[in-house]
Amino acid sequence: MSDKKEETTEAVDPHAPIYETSNRAARSMIAVVDTMCQRGGFKGEELSTIGTLRDQCVQLIQMAENYQQEQAQAEK
Repeated sequence: MSDKKEETTEAVDPHAPIYETSNRAARSMIAVVDTMCQRGGFKGEELSTIGTLRDQCVQLIQMAENYQQEQAQAEK
């Protein structure tokens, strides 16, 4: 994304950086969780907590995508 577009988005909605950062962080967390699961990096008793964390990250991504869609609709 260009700097000019980021500045415009931030000027319109000061929450935009939070949604963008949350989206990136959640995607990274899912990648880490999935990789660690594939490598057997968690104990059995930790799996429900890890699953909950992954589900929360999926929810954050969905919220960020909904926000982006709403912003695109508003710009039209």
